[in-house]
Amino acid sequence: MARNIQSLERAAAMLRLLAGGERRLGLSDIASSLGLAKGTAHGILRTLQQEGFVEQDDASGRYQLGAELLRLGTTYLDVHELRARALVWADDLARSSGESVYLGVLHQQGVLIVHHVFRPDDSRQVLEIGAMQPLHSTALGKVLSAYDPVAHSEALEADRKAFTDRTVCEPEGFEHLLDVTRARGYAADVEETWEGVASLAAPIHDRRRMPVGAVGITGAVERLCRSDDERALRPELIAAVRDCARAVSRDLGAGRF
Repeated sequence: MARNIQSLERAAAMLRLLAGGERRLGLSDIASSLGLAKGTAHGILRTLQQEGFVEQDDASGRYQLGAELLRLGTTYLDVHELRARALVWADDLARSSGESVYLGVLHQQGVLIVHHVFRPDDSRQVLEIGAMQPLHSTALGKVLSAYDPVAHSEALEADRKAFTDRTVCEPEGFEHLLDVTRARGYAADVEETWEGVASLAAPIHDRRRMPVGAVGITGAVERLCRSDDERALRPELIAAVRDCARAVSRDLGAGRF
Protein backbone atom coordinates (compact mmCIF):
# COMPACT_ATOMS: atom_id res chain seq x y z
CA MET A 1 0.00 0.00 0.00
CA ALA A 2 1.38 3.39 -1.06
CA ARG A 3 2.44 5.74 1.69
CA ASN A 4 1.20 9.32 1.87
CA ILE A 5 3.70 12.13 1.35
CA GLN A 6 4.04 13.88 4.70
CA SER A 7 4.98 17.30 3.32
CA LEU A 8 1.86 17.36 1.13
CA GLU A 9 -0.32 16.31 4.05
CA ARG A 10 1.12 19.14 6.14
CA ALA A 11 0.61 21.66 3.33
CA ALA A 12 -3.00 20.53 2.91
CA ALA A 13 -3.59 20.83 6.66
CA MET A 14 -2.10 24.30 6.59
CA LEU A 15 -4.41 25.42 3.80
CA ARG A 16 -7.43 24.00 5.65
CA LEU A 17 -6.36 25.85 8.79
CA LEU A 18 -6.08 29.15 6.94
CA ALA A 19 -9.44 28.55 5.26
CA GLY A 20 -11.32 27.67 8.43
CA GLY A 21 -9.91 29.92 11.11
CA GLU A 22 -9.19 33.62 11.41
CA ARG A 23 -8.61 35.52 8.21
CA ARG A 24 -4.88 35.82 8.94
CA LEU A 25 -2.64 33.70 11.16
CA GLY A 26 0.90 34.19 12.37
CA LEU A 27 3.69 31.64 12.00
CA SER A 28 3.56 30.69 15.70
CA ASP A 29 -0.21 30.15 15.58
CA ILE A 30 0.08 27.94 12.50
CA ALA A 31 2.98 25.89 13.86
CA SER A 32 1.29 25.42 17.23
CA SER A 33 -2.08 24.44 15.76
CA LEU A 34 -0.51 21.79 13.52
CA GLY A 35 2.10 20.56 15.99
CA LEU A 36 4.99 21.58 13.77
CA ALA A 37 8.34 23.16 14.48
CA LYS A 38 8.47 26.79 13.41
CA GLY A 39 11.22 26.07 10.89
CA THR A 40 9.17 23.30 9.27
CA ALA A 41 6.03 25.45 9.16
CA HIS A 42 7.95 28.37 7.73
CA GLY A 43 9.43 26.23 4.97
CA ILE A 44 6.01 24.98 3.90
CA LEU A 45 4.53 28.47 4.05
CA ARG A 46 7.37 29.87 1.96
CA THR A 47 6.77 27.24 -0.74
CA LEU A 48 3.01 27.84 -0.74
CA GLN A 49 3.67 31.56 -0.95
CA GLN A 50 5.99 31.14 -3.95
CA GLU A 51 3.24 29.18 -5.73
CA GLY A 52 0.62 31.83 -4.94
CA PHE A 53 -1.45 29.61 -2.65
CA VAL A 54 -0.61 31.71 0.44
CA GLU A 55 -0.01 35.43 0.87
CA GLN A 56 1.81 37.24 3.69
CA ASP A 57 0.67 40.61 4.95
CA ASP A 58 3.61 43.01 4.80
CA ALA A 59 2.58 44.97 7.89
CA SER A 60 1.71 42.16 10.32
CA GLY A 61 3.66 39.26 8.82
CA ARG A 62 0.55 37.08 9.12
CA TYR A 63 -0.52 34.60 6.44
CA GLN A 64 -3.75 34.15 4.52
CA LEU A 65 -4.98 32.17 1.51
CA GLY A 66 -3.64 33.44 -1.83
CA ALA A 67 -5.37 34.39 -5.05
CA GLU A 68 -4.03 31.38 -6.95
CA LEU A 69 -5.86 29.00 -4.63
CA LEU A 70 -9.07 30.95 -5.18
CA ARG A 71 -8.58 30.81 -8.95
CA LEU A 72 -8.04 27.05 -8.90
CA GLY A 73 -11.00 26.53 -6.62
CA THR A 74 -13.40 28.37 -8.90
CA THR A 75 -12.09 27.13 -12.26
CA TYR A 76 -14.10 23.91 -12.27
CA LEU A 77 -17.32 25.65 -11.31
CA ASP A 78 -16.74 28.55 -13.69
CA VAL A 79 -16.10 26.33 -16.71
CA HIS A 80 -19.11 24.13 -16.06
CA GLU A 81 -21.39 27.09 -15.41
CA LEU A 82 -20.06 28.74 -18.56
CA ARG A 83 -20.84 25.63 -20.63
CA ALA A 84 -24.28 25.24 -19.09
CA ARG A 85 -25.20 28.87 -19.78
CA ALA A 86 -23.81 28.77 -23.32
CA LEU A 87 -25.46 25.56 -24.58
CA VAL A 88 -28.68 27.03 -25.98
CA TRP A 89 -27.06 30.20 -27.30
CA ALA A 90 -24.28 28.23 -29.02
CA ASP A 91 -26.86 26.01 -30.73
CA ASP A 92 -28.74 29.10 -31.90
CA LEU A 93 -25.53 30.64 -33.23
CA ALA A 94 -24.71 27.49 -35.21
CA ARG A 95 -28.18 27.51 -36.77
CA SER A 96 -28.19 31.23 -37.60
CA SER A 97 -24.62 31.33 -38.95
CA GLY A 98 -24.51 27.89 -40.53
CA GLU A 99 -21.01 27.42 -39.08
CA SER A 100 -19.25 25.49 -36.32
CA VAL A 101 -19.33 27.16 -32.91
CA TYR A 102 -16.55 26.95 -30.34
CA LEU A 103 -16.44 27.98 -26.68
CA GLY A 104 -12.92 28.46 -25.29
CA VAL A 105 -11.20 29.32 -22.00
CA LEU A 106 -7.62 30.11 -21.05
CA HIS A 107 -5.53 27.04 -20.15
CA GLN A 108 -1.75 26.63 -19.99
CA GLN A 109 -0.72 29.31 -22.52
CA GLY A 110 -3.46 28.32 -24.93
CA VAL A 111 -7.20 28.14 -25.53
CA LEU A 112 -8.98 25.03 -24.26
CA ILE A 113 -12.11 24.17 -26.25
CA VAL A 114 -14.81 23.34 -23.68
CA HIS A 115 -17.82 23.21 -26.02
CA HIS A 116 -18.20 22.58 -29.75
CA VAL A 117 -21.35 22.68 -31.86
CA PHE A 118 -21.06 21.10 -35.30
CA ARG A 119 -21.81 23.01 -38.46
CA PRO A 120 -25.46 22.20 -39.19
CA ASP A 121 -25.05 20.33 -42.46
CA ASP A 122 -24.18 16.82 -43.60
CA SER A 123 -20.42 17.33 -43.75
CA ARG A 124 -18.13 14.98 -41.84
CA GLN A 125 -16.83 16.69 -38.68
CA VAL A 126 -14.70 15.80 -35.67
CA LEU A 127 -15.64 16.81 -32.13
CA GLU A 128 -12.91 19.09 -30.77
CA ILE A 129 -13.85 19.41 -27.10
CA GLY A 130 -10.59 19.23 -25.16
CA ALA A 131 -8.49 20.46 -28.07
CA MET A 132 -6.04 23.32 -27.60
CA GLN A 133 -5.69 26.37 -29.84
CA PRO A 134 -2.92 29.02 -29.79
CA LEU A 135 -3.51 32.38 -28.14
CA HIS A 136 -1.73 34.58 -30.67
CA SER A 137 -3.32 33.54 -33.96
CA THR A 138 -6.86 32.27 -33.36
CA ALA A 139 -9.88 34.52 -32.88
CA LEU A 140 -10.68 32.88 -29.54
CA GLY A 141 -7.10 33.36 -28.39
CA LYS A 142 -6.93 37.01 -29.40
CA VAL A 143 -10.16 37.76 -27.57
CA LEU A 144 -8.87 36.18 -24.38
CA SER A 145 -5.52 37.95 -24.74
CA ALA A 146 -7.23 41.30 -25.32
CA TYR A 147 -9.57 41.17 -22.33
CA ASP A 148 -7.83 38.91 -19.78
CA PRO A 149 -4.52 40.24 -18.35
CA VAL A 150 -3.39 36.71 -17.47
CA ALA A 151 -4.02 35.49 -21.02
CA HIS A 152 -2.19 38.57 -22.33
CA SER A 153 0.90 37.70 -20.30
CA GLU A 154 0.69 34.04 -21.32
CA ALA A 155 0.47 34.98 -25.00
CA LEU A 156 3.54 37.21 -24.76
CA GLU A 157 5.53 34.49 -22.97
CA ALA A 158 4.45 31.69 -25.31
CA ASP A 159 6.24 30.65 -28.49
CA ARG A 160 4.33 32.60 -31.14
CA LYS A 161 4.77 30.26 -34.08
CA ALA A 162 3.98 31.32 -37.65
CA PHE A 163 1.35 28.88 -38.95
CA THR A 164 0.85 30.71 -42.26
CA ASP A 165 2.37 33.75 -43.95
CA ARG A 166 -0.41 35.83 -42.38
CA THR A 167 0.34 34.90 -38.76
CA VAL A 168 1.36 37.93 -36.70
CA CYS A 169 4.17 36.91 -34.34
CA GLU A 170 6.04 40.12 -33.48
CA PRO A 171 5.08 41.71 -30.12
CA GLU A 172 4.30 45.12 -31.65
CA GLY A 173 2.04 43.68 -34.32
CA PHE A 174 0.34 41.39 -31.83
CA GLU A 175 -0.33 44.28 -29.43
CA HIS A 176 -1.86 46.24 -32.31
CA LEU A 177 -4.23 43.33 -33.03
CA LEU A 178 -5.30 43.31 -29.39
CA ASP A 179 -5.95 47.07 -29.51
CA VAL A 180 -8.12 46.56 -32.58
CA THR A 181 -9.94 43.69 -30.87
CA ARG A 182 -10.79 45.79 -27.83
CA ALA A 183 -11.87 48.75 -29.98
CA ARG A 184 -14.37 46.77 -32.08
CA GLY A 185 -15.38 44.12 -29.52
CA TYR A 186 -14.42 41.02 -31.49
CA ALA A 187 -11.38 39.29 -32.94
CA ALA A 188 -10.77 37.88 -36.41
CA ASP A 189 -8.52 35.15 -37.78
CA VAL A 190 -8.45 35.04 -41.57
CA GLU A 191 -5.98 32.32 -42.58
CA GLU A 192 -3.62 33.19 -39.70
CA THR A 193 -3.84 29.69 -38.21
CA TRP A 194 -5.11 27.47 -41.04
CA GLU A 195 -5.01 28.07 -44.80
CA GLY A 196 -8.48 28.60 -46.24
CA VAL A 197 -10.09 28.93 -42.79
CA ALA A 198 -11.47 32.03 -41.07
CA SER A 199 -12.90 32.55 -37.61
CA LEU A 200 -14.26 35.32 -35.42
CA ALA A 201 -14.92 35.46 -31.69
CA ALA A 202 -16.23 37.75 -28.95
CA PRO A 203 -15.60 37.85 -25.18
CA ILE A 204 -17.87 36.44 -22.47
CA HIS A 205 -17.96 38.22 -19.09
CA ASP A 206 -19.28 37.10 -15.72
CA ARG A 207 -21.24 38.94 -13.03
CA ARG A 208 -18.04 40.72 -11.95
CA ARG A 209 -17.53 41.91 -15.53
CA MET A 210 -14.46 39.70 -15.68
CA PRO A 211 -13.62 37.85 -18.92
CA VAL A 212 -14.28 34.13 -18.39
CA GLY A 213 -14.16 32.82 -21.95
CA ALA A 214 -14.85 33.48 -25.60
CA VAL A 215 -17.32 32.19 -28.16
CA GLY A 216 -16.78 32.13 -31.89
CA ILE A 217 -17.45 30.53 -35.24
CA THR A 218 -15.06 28.91 -37.69
CA GLY A 219 -15.50 28.08 -41.37
CA ALA A 220 -14.20 28.42 -44.89
CA VAL A 221 -12.94 31.86 -45.91
CA GLU A 222 -15.40 32.06 -48.80
CA ARG A 223 -18.33 31.62 -46.40
CA LEU A 224 -17.20 33.87 -43.54
CA CYS A 225 -15.69 36.70 -45.58
CA ARG A 226 -17.34 39.19 -47.89
CA SER A 227 -17.32 38.41 -51.61
CA ASP A 228 -15.77 41.79 -52.41
CA ASP A 229 -13.03 41.54 -49.78
CA GLU A 230 -11.55 38.21 -48.72
CA ARG A 231 -10.00 39.77 -45.61
CA ALA A 232 -13.23 41.36 -44.31
CA LEU A 233 -15.70 39.25 -42.33
CA ARG A 234 -19.40 39.39 -43.14
CA PRO A 235 -21.08 41.97 -40.86
CA GLU A 236 -24.13 39.78 -40.16
CA LEU A 237 -21.86 37.04 -38.80
CA ILE A 238 -20.00 39.54 -36.62
CA ALA A 239 -23.31 40.74 -35.21
CA ALA A 240 -24.48 37.16 -34.57
CA VAL A 241 -21.32 36.22 -32.66
CA ARG A 242 -21.37 39.40 -30.58
CA ASP A 243 -25.06 38.90 -29.78
CA CYS A 244 -24.33 35.33 -28.64
CA ALA A 245 -21.47 36.51 -26.39
CA ARG A 246 -23.69 39.20 -24.86
CA ALA A 247 -26.50 36.71 -24.24
CA VAL A 248 -24.21 34.26 -22.44
CA SER A 249 -22.69 37.12 -20.44
CA ARG A 250 -26.13 38.29 -19.37
CA ASP A 251 -27.00 34.74 -18.28
CA LEU A 252 -23.83 34.76 -16.18
CA GLY A 253 -25.00 37.96 -14.47
CA ALA A 254 -22.93 40.51 -16.35
CA GLY A 255 -25.89 42.80 -16.99
CA ARG A 256 -26.58 44.65 -20.17
CA PHE A 257 -23.73 45.64 -22.46
